[in-house]
Amino acid sequence: MNTWNFMFFLNSLLMGVGLAMDAFSVSLANGLSEPKMKKKKMCAVAGTFSGFQILMPLIGWICVHTVVEHFRAFETVIPWIALALLGYIGGKMLFEGIKNNNSQDNSSAVSFKALIVQGIATAIDALSVGFTISEYKWLFALVEALIIGLVTFVICLAGLAIGKKFGTKLAGKATILGGIILIAIGIEIFVKAFIS
Repeated sequence: MNTWNFMFFLNSLLMGVGLAMDAFSVSLANGLSEPKMKKKKMCAVAGTFSGFQILMPLIGWICVHTVVEHFRAFETVIPWIALALLGYIGGKMLFEGIKNNNSQDNSSAVSFKALIVQGIATAIDALSVGFTISEYKWLFALVEALIIGLVTFVICLAGLAIGKKFGTKLAGKATILGGIILIAIGIEIFVKAFIS
């Protein structure tokens, strides 16, 4: 399985697309809630999601090679954590959007703290990827994680750009919509874990 071939890179790209979908949706919500976001901040937001998507599979890989029994027990709690984190951030955005509905200033809607929580919540399921790549040697696991991160970065930038475009048109309602999207993503991650 440890060979540099077309299938390795294709599988890594597809894995990246699959894992980036939650981060894309959250990026969309962030763009909606902060339509005046500067390009530098967009790169920082996408970079944060990308960083967590690189880190989580590697942590999963390390867990498989060290404390696998404990990691398997923790895996059942992952959907609950994602639901709690996204529900909290989404609820906060929803509350603030309703409270400040007349305010048009969304210049710093996405705080650093909220971004870190979103990054963890959207990437926590990527811990399980450590199991799927457990037969890889360290270098292969690292390259796959980097490809996943690069794909996530590009997809998140697209999500932010789309969100910003519609956020400008939606004005004060954007934060409310962004909060609803985050809560919906949390519920989707939670339900998907118990259906599959």
